[in-house]
Amino acid sequence: MSKSTLVTPKDEATNQIEIYSKFFHGLSNPTRLRIVELLLDGEKSVTQLVELLGATQSQVSNQLACLKWCGYVNSRQDGKYVLYRISDVRVRQIVQLAKEIVADNAEHIRSCTRMDG
Repeated sequence: MSKSTLVTPKDEATNQIEIYSKFFHGLSNPTRLRIVELLLDGEKSVTQLVELLGATQSQVSNQLACLKWCGYVNSRQDGKYVLYRISDVRVRQIVQLAKEIVADNAEHIRSCTRMDG
């Protein structure tokens, strides 16, 4: 094996951090987060999500594709409809924990300018 193909523990740690960051980035989009919250109440079709979000079908479908690819949601066919649901019960725990942390730090988070843009 050449030096260029060796993976060091530091590289592996960096790769893990990048994956974790991408995982959290999946919920950093307001539309994706809202979709997750809506699906926590039960499965919904794209049509239902479009109505609830006031977004276009293409916007909702695009965000669902991202959420599905990263493992937040999955889908099932029900006649002519595709119904989406949360794929893992731990997603509910993540959202709940985030809400608790935000409740304790809301003013600081709201006024933070370092994460804008």
